[in-house]
Amino acid sequence: MPQPSQKLGKIPPYLFAELDRKVDAARAKGVDIISLGVGDPDLPTPAVIVKAMQEAVADPATHNYPPYNGTKDFLSAVAQWMQNRFGVSIDPSTDALSLIGSKEGLAHTILAYVDPGDVVLCPSPGYPVYHNYTLLCGGEPYTVPLTAENNFLPDLASIPADIARRAKLFFLNYPNNPMGAIVTDAFMAECVAFCREYDILLCHDNAYSEMTFDGYRAPSFLSVPGAKEVCVEFFSLSKMYNMTGWRVGFAVGNSAGIAALGKVKNNTDSGVFKAVQQAAIAGLNKSDALTKDLNQIYGRRRDIFVAGLNELGWDFKPNKATFYLWVPVPTGMTSVEFAGLLLDRCGIVVPPGTGYGSQGEGYFRVALTVPEDRLKEALSRMKEHGVTYNQLAKATATSV
Repeated sequence: MPQPSQKLGKIPPYLFAELDRKVDAARAKGVDIISLGVGDPDLPTPAVIVKAMQEAVADPATHNYPPYNGTKDFLSAVAQWMQNRFGVSIDPSTDALSLIGSKEGLAHTILAYVDPGDVVLCPSPGYPVYHNYTLLCGGEPYTVPLTAENNFLPDLASIPADIARRAKLFFLNYPNNPMGAIVTDAFMAECVAFCREYDILLCHDNAYSEMTFDGYRAPSFLSVPGAKEVCVEFFSLSKMYNMTGWRVGFAVGNSAGIAALGKVKNNTDSGVFKAVQQAAIAGLNKSDALTKDLNQIYGRRRDIFVAGLNELGWDFKPNKATFYLWVPVPTGMTSVEFAGLLLDRCGIVVPPGTGYGSQGEGYFRVALTVPEDRLKEALSRMKEHGVTYNQLAKATATSV
């Protein structure tokens, strides 16, 4: 057999595939695993979307190849949703594209723009696809640190000018995975100005725009004046409406960026099943009502787990978006050590922060994708087995 491309050797094991392996191994030993690892909603897709899918899939008109860019009805619904939700005007014929989930669109944008030696500005911690797919395309990921001291926003002034001039793409993600951080209007304007100055395509991964709490509403980078000259924004219905398995999303924004991404897709895939697009339209048309109900559930879960962590010695403030918690590990432990201890003692799976980049050291991520009783069970196990902040920090200090 021929050897795979050397580029594959640069890619670390995919974080969530490794988590699945650990879960399977523990379950094979009879351990009752509580997995707080992968952001895959446990709640069903809303009934109105399922009903629309059932009707559409029964229609033979949906059974042939879809238009590569997306059906006119879907793209029109996307444009209307962007107008209603953000006040952003989108031309559905040039500024929008259907995606087989936003992950595919993010990766294919890198393929569309990056030649060997080109720089891609990648946040760390960040969604692994930005960094790893850059390596697959022969590009050079440049790490842009996201630190608690700067509210998990990148310091644009710290990016060297020579790096910025070589950069083709800048990936950002707010509301943020894994930190749950949010963005300010002033920072969005600063990013748009930075990308205009250095001729960089700003790729905003807005997968969690609709998962917000406490009255907060996430913005669109495209609402910044002039943003459409430099920005493509990616949305996913996976997290909006619990549609992870349906594989549907969309990209909107700069028409040249949309065209480049579309050219890659035209030569790679055959688009989104038309029945799925019809179902997605049903979700977009009732978006506020659907996300309100879901966010009430996720908000209660957040409050339960944050209160439980603080009873166990953490001093953790709840974030206003996403169903993730980005939690510091006890002093003196690495993120890998803590994640291993949580699995071995409690049968709880969480990803270590380093799975999202080197800047993730010192943290672990919790995905609130299990029912409330399982979250309470996880907290009870942590208390029972001494997985409290103070006990572990004290034990580590003593061992040193």
